[in-house]
Amino acid sequence: MSDQGLILVTGATGFVGKWTVLELLRAGHRVRGTVRSLGRSEEVRATLLGELGQGPLDRLELVEADLLDDKGWAAAMQGVATVMHIATAIRADEPKDQSLVIRPALEGTQRVFRFANDAGIKRIIMTSSIATVGYGHGQTSGRRVYDETYFTNLDNMRWTWAYCIGKTKAEQFSWDFAKQHGIGLTTVHPGAIIGPALDKDASISLQLVSGLLNGSTPAMPSNGFSIIDVRDVAALHLAALDKPETVGQRYLATAEYVPFPEVGNILRAAHPEWNVTSKTVPDWIIKLIASFGGPARQIINDIGNEKVFDGSKGEKLLGRKFISAKDSILATADSVIRLGMVKQKTT
Repeated sequence: MSDQGLILVTGATGFVGKWTVLELLRAGHRVRGTVRSLGRSEEVRATLLGELGQGPLDRLELVEADLLDDKGWAAAMQGVATVMHIATAIRADEPKDQSLVIRPALEGTQRVFRFANDAGIKRIIMTSSIATVGYGHGQTSGRRVYDETYFTNLDNMRWTWAYCIGKTKAEQFSWDFAKQHGIGLTTVHPGAIIGPALDKDASISLQLVSGLLNGSTPAMPSNGFSIIDVRDVAALHLAALDKPETVGQRYLATAEYVPFPEVGNILRAAHPEWNVTSKTVPDWIIKLIASFGGPARQIINDIGNEKVFDGSKGEKLLGRKFISAKDSILATADSVIRLGMVKQKTT
């Protein structure tokens, strides 16, 4: 590995951020991670210590910086060669006040890019989402395959949700800003991110699995989603860092498209001791509920159609296939059970 200089990772306490910091340290890089509160730094260090031992942690610095506050960002950027902007706000529900999600995504990205540019940083690798790719294209039924050439059209969507709005506007801003200021930008677009939790402070996306194990998901929608393992998301960030040809490119981080009921089938076969539901919710009920807002609003655009995201470009970058959806589901289940994140059911 050649010396890539100091790498700043925003959102070092997050699921993707923590895995990315881990893999950067494992690869020998010097890393500075941002946390919203330094009070969280010791738990991050403790988690990484358990995975890496003390030696690599000597190359890690954690600093306080909030996406919605200028304080701390100028200092965070000092001496940095590359920014990996991963931090964002993710919620399981659809808030009545959409700014709770949109502001960290859009204003946070604007703040990170502005301070990076002020510090003379010319390389940014950003975690985006499939939400910025496959929506607003008129698909209401059937199967359609999306690749990196698609950009979500918010103006053509009947149903928008806060995360989609925030991430789409953030990406639009990022490409415009990067072009204007000569910044080498790469964006990574994950699907539903699951995979092994490093500690109990993991993403709400793991509820796709843990909710079926603990019964908090009593019935499933029939639609599916493109799964990606968090380890592959981190690997794409490192691959972009090491390969200059990734500048100016978008990469979908998506393995197989998996219907939600198939997730249940995989879990029931591997963990018969858990009472995993096989019940599904009719599409018309989800559409009715979603019309009033709430969590169902986040999936209404996927009901009745099959959005497939072609991850072959990302696999080519890694030089291998992504971790399979089944292996990711099982790794997620094993970790949430081992860490006590789900309560044991009796049969």
